[in-house]
Amino acid sequence: MAGAAPEGVTPHQYLENQTRWRRVEIAFWLATLLPFVVTPTYLSLASQIAITALFALSLDLILGYAGIVSLGHAAFFGLGAYTAGLMSKFVWGEPLTGLVAAAAIAGLVGFATSFIIARFRHLALIMITLGLGLLLHEAANSASWLTGGADGLQGVDIWPLLGAFKFDLYGRTAYAYSLVVLALMFLVARRLIHSPFGLALRGIRENAVRMSAIGAPNRSHVRKVYTISAVIAGIAGALLAQTTETVSLEVLSFERSADVLVILILGGAGRLYGGILGAIIYMVARDQFSGINPQFWYFWIGLLLVAVVMLLPNGILGGLARFAERWQGGRR
Repeated sequence: MAGAAPEGVTPHQYLENQTRWRRVEIAFWLATLLPFVVTPTYLSLASQIAITALFALSLDLILGYAGIVSLGHAAFFGLGAYTAGLMSKFVWGEPLTGLVAAAAIAGLVGFATSFIIARFRHLALIMITLGLGLLLHEAANSASWLTGGADGLQGVDIWPLLGAFKFDLYGRTAYAYSLVVLALMFLVARRLIHSPFGLALRGIRENAVRMSAIGAPNRSHVRKVYTISAVIAGIAGALLAQTTETVSLEVLSFERSADVLVILILGGAGRLYGGILGAIIYMVARDQFSGINPQFWYFWIGLLLVAVVMLLPNGILGGLARFAERWQGGRR
């Protein structure tokens, strides 16, 4: 089981070991600065990858660690995007304020719906989350006087970040902004997962009945993590609206929910870095495949997903972890 404490190791020792930063982690975050130097013409794509990675991280908290299956997670992403977009259009264009407002609105809706989510598991969750996502999508489409409907929200005007850094066409500010927010939210998620609360979530994922039997407040834990996940998804949506200065109805679509689920499965659910790695591979592959053949790029994405699931059932990170264990075992 991913994230389980080995035999003979106490939960306290396990959590203390997990909170230590490894060299490969430090190297990874340093490597995220390379696009500024190596691929400066792809900074817009890099910012999209960072935003998608943040969205995938939010889904990983509920799916990978708590076992909450969702096919409507784009509802919170879209709420954040529309909140930031509408706020900049009608009230205040300062990006950090819009980010906080988006997080608050998405969190409130996430908290309200968490009381429903906490009561169900498995197939019922799929139907409920899908239904909630479709309802919000149709509501945004119907309120065209406010959201712009199928034409999208026009007139989004984002002020320079910190009053000094404009969102230019080259994507420098957009990527720096998205990367910093991703890193901060990752630190929050990392701290959350490597805590007693995170261990309780894994217990709920593996056996909710047994966790209830030992006195764990399952529903309370589910409501908390679902709300936190909604907040992070809302922040990701706000980043997209602010860096592109537009909000389309697609931010609430089923396709976006399905895409982020594919990304998480590709990278490896329940591994924290799985969503980030999946976002990098998926977005780069989509960019390259769509350039080769714009009409049939989904065929190649599907082929990639099938190959990963067949060869690496636990995702790319899961496969790498298994390879590392075998390699270390062979050296002993």
